[in-house]
Amino acid sequence: MNLRSQLAASLALAASATAFGDIKINDALSVGGYAVGSYRTMDPAPGPATDRMDLDAAKTLFTTSFKPVTGVVSLYYQPGAPSDVTILDAYATVDVGGGSTVTVGKFLSYLGYEAFDIPNMSQISYANGDFLGPIPGYHSGVKWDYADKDVGFGLGLLDSVYSGPNYLKGDGELKRNAGFEGYFTYKGTPDLTLWAGFAYDTEGNVLHKNDAILTLDFWLSYALSKEGTLALEYAHKDGGAGDEGYNWLVFYGHKFSAKTSAAFRVSGEKMKNGAGFTKYTVSPTWAVNDAFAVRAELSAYDYSKHSADRALFFGVQTLLKF
Repeated sequence: MNLRSQLAASLALAASATAFGDIKINDALSVGGYAVGSYRTMDPAPGPATDRMDLDAAKTLFTTSFKPVTGVVSLYYQPGAPSDVTILDAYATVDVGGGSTVTVGKFLSYLGYEAFDIPNMSQISYANGDFLGPIPGYHSGVKWDYADKDVGFGLGLLDSVYSGPNYLKGDGELKRNAGFEGYFTYKGTPDLTLWAGFAYDTEGNVLHKNDAILTLDFWLSYALSKEGTLALEYAHKDGGAGDEGYNWLVFYGHKFSAKTSAAFRVSGEKMKNGAGFTKYTVSPTWAVNDAFAVRAELSAYDYSKHSADRALFFGVQTLLKF
């Protein structure tokens, strides 16, 4: 799991939002994963309401360790994806000493406060991304990371950031389009994490092939107490005409007991000269045990320059981890 997932997992307070566990096969191999399903409904005004009940995603992750090398491969299923089963993670990480690692293969983007893996989230839906999509998914390349107790940073050379046929993989080439990502994080102040990162695509995505894309992402998280965490994020994406805008979130997570928690979030997104929204979210979680949890979410949207003026989202999700 990369730094983004580790940070998101450590900061999320929902009882089910810890990193999914590992089953140790032997000294060198372990297996973990999850299966998540939900019922969700979206009721825009004006417009017809829609609903669906389905499997949201299933993932099985294999980790091998032959020090100083760690290898990770995962199989991922998501309804509606271009492939029924996708090889999502496929990378090797070498510990080169002094707090540094080098990773080669296919891995998750650094960017984004909210986690990619659903069990590491604190709510059902993402704060933003409906129009702008500034947070990348998976891509292939090589990256170098460094971390100590106070700071961390990394830099990656990628086959692309946004140019792949879907968000689960890049375009597989460097000569046509190269991508770069980097981040810096500071954790030297107790209970506070500061994070800043960038992504740069030299040739743009499939819709804007000749426009370079630059995304800047900033977030912070502060543990107000043992029970409560506050987080703020701002991301700006500039991909040329029709692909420029920003989004933001304000998040508060509270753990009421060992089994119950809730996320409270206000977020927004605005396209330059285009649509935007403000979103209000409440999402409680009940952890039945370490392996199974139930989560609900109620979110209200207030749109601007969009076909709908407002919308109401409701969902119930079950999460099984192993």
